[in-house]
Formats: sequence, C-alpha cells, structure tokens
Amino acid sequence: MRFSFFVRLLLSCAATSPVWASKLLIPMDLTQTNHLKAYGIAYQSLAQGHKVEWLLNYRGGSFLLDDEEIFRREAVRRSVLFEAIGEDEVDRIRQIIETSSMESVSLEKPPKMAVYTPLTKQPWDDAVTLALTYAEIPYEKIYDREIITGKLPKYDWIHLHHEDFTGQYSKFYSIYQGSEWYVNQVNTQTALAKELGFPNDAMLKKAVVLAIRDYVEKGGFLFAMCLAPMTLDMALAAVHTDVVATPFDGTPPAPDYKSNLDYNLSLAFTDFSYDTDPVSPIHGDLDFNHANSGPLRRRPARDFTLFGFSPKFDPVPAMLVQNHTDVVRGFFGLATSFPRDKLKPSIAVLGECAGQGTVQYLHGNLGKGQFTYYGGHDPEDYTHAVGDQPTNLDLHKNSPGYRLILNNILYPAARQKKHKT
Repeated sequence: MRFSFFVRLLLSCAATSPVWASKLLIPMDLTQTNHLKAYGIAYQSLAQGHKVEWLLNYRGGSFLLDDEEIFRREAVRRSVLFEAIGEDEVDRIRQIIETSSMESVSLEKPPKMAVYTPLTKQPWDDAVTLALTYAEIPYEKIYDREIITGKLPKYDWIHLHHEDFTGQYSKFYSIYQGSEWYVNQVNTQTALAKELGFPNDAMLKKAVVLAIRDYVEKGGFLFAMCLAPMTLDMALAAVHTDVVATPFDGTPPAPDYKSNLDYNLSLAFTDFSYDTDPVSPIHGDLDFNHANSGPLRRRPARDFTLFGFSPKFDPVPAMLVQNHTDVVRGFFGLATSFPRDKLKPSIAVLGECAGQGTVQYLHGNLGKGQFTYYGGHDPEDYTHAVGDQPTNLDLHKNSPGYRLILNNILYPAARQKKHKT
C-alpha cells in the first residue's frame, strides 16, 4: 500500500496521534485523483498563512505544503491524493529540481479575485466560476457599476469570460433578437448605462475597457476567456471611433472608423478588422474558426499543444502551462482560437494548434501588470450552446483544459503588489 493511501486510512479510522512528516506533497501528474480540487488545497494553505511551494515541471507541477492536520483532512474530504514525506525525501526532490529544467516557486499570499459577471448571467455563462466553485476558491462578483465607480483596484485578479465589450451583445441580434433573455439583457444593460451616465451600452463599455486596461497597467492580473479576449482588444482599439451598427447604439458606424483605430491601446492583437454588419454573427477576423469560413459555418475546434518552458528562465509562462499532458482537447467558444499573425511581437504563445497558424492560449505584460487570454468557452464541452446545462466537474476531475484556468488563479500568488489609483 502506498504511503499516501496509508495516511488516508489512518485519518479515516481516526487514529490517535499520527506521526507528522516534514511536508505534504500533492502530486499533479497522472497519479492525482482530483487535479482540480488540489488547487483549492493549495489556495486554502495560502489563506491560512502558510507558504506553498509550486514545483514547476516536477510531476506535473506538484505542490509542497506544510504538514498540518487540517490540510490532510481537507485532502481526504476532497479526494485529493497527497503524500506525507520526510526531510530526506524533501531534500531528494530539491536536488532533482536543482539539477533539472524545474524550479520551486514560493506562493506567499492568496490573490483577492473578482469575476466580471453580467447582471443577466445565465448558468452556461462562465467555465471559470464553475472551476472556482468546484475547487472551493473564493471570489467576488463585480460588473460595470463597480468598475466605473473605481472598485477594481481592490482586487489582485479579474476574470472576464464571454462578455462583448464592443456593446453588440455577442452579435446575437439576427438569431436571438426576439428571445426573452436577449431582450431582457439589452433592456437591463441600456438602463444600467443610462444610470451610470452613458447614452448606451457601447459607450459604457468604452469606459469599462479603458478602466480594465489601466488596472492591468498599474499591476493587476487579468484572465480573459472565450469572447472577452477578442472583444476587449477590439473595443480598446476603437475607443476613439464608432464601429457599432445602428441596432446596438442607434447610429451607424463612423464612415472613417478604419483611419481612427488605435491598435496601440489593444493588449495582445494588432491589425485586425471589424465586421460591422449587424446581422452577421462575426465581429471581425480575430476568431480564426469563424473568420473567412462563411457566416453559418466554422472550422472545427482542434486539439492544441502546450509549449514547454524552462521555469528557471521563464517562470510565469511555466506556471501557466503546468499540466499532466502537453495536448489539450479542442473546444468551441464564441471565440475559439486566434490567428497567430495578429499577435503583437511581445506576446508569449502558451498553446497553439500545430500546422494551423492559430493560438489558443497566450500571455503578455502591460506596464506593471500581466494578462492571459484563453480561447474557447468550456474545456469539457466541445459545442456548449445557449441554454445548455453547466458542466458537472465531478465528471472531469482531471481535466487538463480546466487546469489551465486554475493555473491562472494561483500564479498571482507568486508576486503581490498593491495597486495605486
């Protein structure tokens, strides 16, 4: 019987006075029984004032924790495999890390996290909130009101999902304009915009994206997924012009909008185009799976490969790609993958679809802050659609696609800086 399971047996039988080891190792390779909840154990350790070592490239990016009874019991409760190890084994692991393309990164403080959540949020809206809830990691919900009133700097990390920051309601107009949920979304957003002093949602979103950009530049961490990466950059580049059709803001796009685009404001992408047709479901050419494939068709969502990074030289990219496999199964989103030729030169590619010229996962820096973009909506639902039920993560405890989400939740703990307004 393996020592880790022996520890479980002792705990379950309520054995008295167990012998505490030096550390608890939570392996993140193929032996792990629940990869997703393992991140929650690491976060809980940080929240209780204990440092956590993230062993990059060692057994899938394992965690090394102080040996405390509460962590043992929590690991058992959450069905997370752990190994209680002594000083000799800790020394052996450190020697392996020292002489290999591995690194031990100290996580020191749990990041305070915010999820940008629309007032009309539906159950299918956000894989990240599913991951956070499943891993038992706390977060707060914010939206346009909190951002416009200056609350964003309170947080170390913010997540954006499939929101349309161009103010075009995900370009669902032609398909869903008569649906009750769509009408409710438009009415709710219009009312909020006017309450906050803006004539429509498109103008409100211009102020929101500038505030998000400022937040990152001053030291914040941003994780955007699905439609948000594309529309955030598109809205930023179009801050000084109008690219939105009449059904969305009451006016047609500016005739000269192309000459007034400012790609210096966008975070990851450059030289992209806009589709200003209101009945087209396509925003422009940043979603490879839709662009140039016809309005009612899209290319398949292909598997993508994670790049390997040496954490001794590239610790942040290495943290973001920690996994128990190098290949992640493809999945669709309102934006699925991004053309590599639209990336700014400074962007680090973390995952790509080989031979297709597309990027699924990327990272960049802006000022004192950092951002990560991840294409697709739900890593365990290939064609998740409006009205579908949320994914049951008990069926996907070892999902490599969801692990990428949770990497982004933990990596800000390696560097904490106060934001200045």
